[in-house]
Amino acid sequence: MSALPQATDLARIFLEDVPLIDLRAPIEFKDGAFPSAINLPLMTDEERAQVGTCFKQQGQAAAIALGHQLVGGAVRAERMEGWLAQLRQQPDALLYCFRGGLRSQTVQQWLAEAGVTRPRVAGGYKELRRFLMDTQDKASAVCHWTVLTGMTGSGKTHMLAKVAQAVDLEGHAHHRGSSFGQLPGGQPSNINFENKLAIELLKRRHLGESAFVVEDESRLIGRCALPLNLYEAMCQAPLVVVDVPQDERAEQIRIDYVQDLWQRYLEMYGAEDGWPLFAAYLTDALARLKRRLGDKDHRELDALMQAALAEQAQSGNTELHLAWIRLLLTRYYDPMYLYQLDNKRERVHFRGDKQACLAFFAEQHANKTNQKSPIC
Repeated sequence: MSALPQATDLARIFLEDVPLIDLRAPIEFKDGAFPSAINLPLMTDEERAQVGTCFKQQGQAAAIALGHQLVGGAVRAERMEGWLAQLRQQPDALLYCFRGGLRSQTVQQWLAEAGVTRPRVAGGYKELRRFLMDTQDKASAVCHWTVLTGMTGSGKTHMLAKVAQAVDLEGHAHHRGSSFGQLPGGQPSNINFENKLAIELLKRRHLGESAFVVEDESRLIGRCALPLNLYEAMCQAPLVVVDVPQDERAEQIRIDYVQDLWQRYLEMYGAEDGWPLFAAYLTDALARLKRRLGDKDHRELDALMQAALAEQAQSGNTELHLAWIRLLLTRYYDPMYLYQLDNKRERVHFRGDKQACLAFFAEQHANKTNQKSPIC
């Protein structure tokens, strides 16, 4: 089996989105994998658990024998057909298991006996993951980071969609980064969040980019934790502050967190199931702020929210939501932001309205492009 080919150019795998066949058990794949991978396991979760127990109690030889017994005969033939079918669709796919060891070597050998030779990834999942984390570490350390900040509802995510240097952290996390930021469909595992972010940085650095703009975030975006080195770089990075009037911010929140988000729930779950889920999402998000708001303010805000939801359910009109949104900005989000910004005032590099900030980023990008800076 050792004579069969191995893939060692890990950068190419991610730069070219090379298809991958992940031979690990489903529970391993669910915990973390790569965007171009499909899970076609050698063993099910239960089979893997049995082999693992056998290994601990009786040693490697017995565990290997049990593995061949569990994945033999008709079971082996069925799984072989799955791998061969996938390779007919993606003939350039590579194989990997956890460490590039026995599982991927076994499948590679079986495929070779069937007349199909495909490389396995040297070092397997563990080496691919290490490569991406090293990529992330280096980008965090040596690239230039700028942080866009502004009061809640300033439309920073919409602004970044117009900035060439932007990295959409919230997009990778599938979360809007606040108590109200949960999106239908859930979040990726933290490993998958980190992997996709690292792959984006790898590709963009390969094209020569060395400066990136991100939105001001806490360490956690929902349940996804930013890599510590990136978060520390963001905490030291220069700030661009966008100033937006409160009325405009309240309207942006109504559109993003009420009107548009309700459409997402409607499309995903349908009207009958989507409405109670959407109403519960808003109610629960506000409830998570109860300790900080205090009981009195929370009850007042919740009453306004429930009245707005009742009107929305009856007529489809979402204008009543502006009442609790403005009050929440005034009593909670705006004071908190002003306090935090005061502690960071020495890092403010530029401040202005949306158009001024976008013009600033465009000028920065033009200057960097003209300088033709080397890959960071």
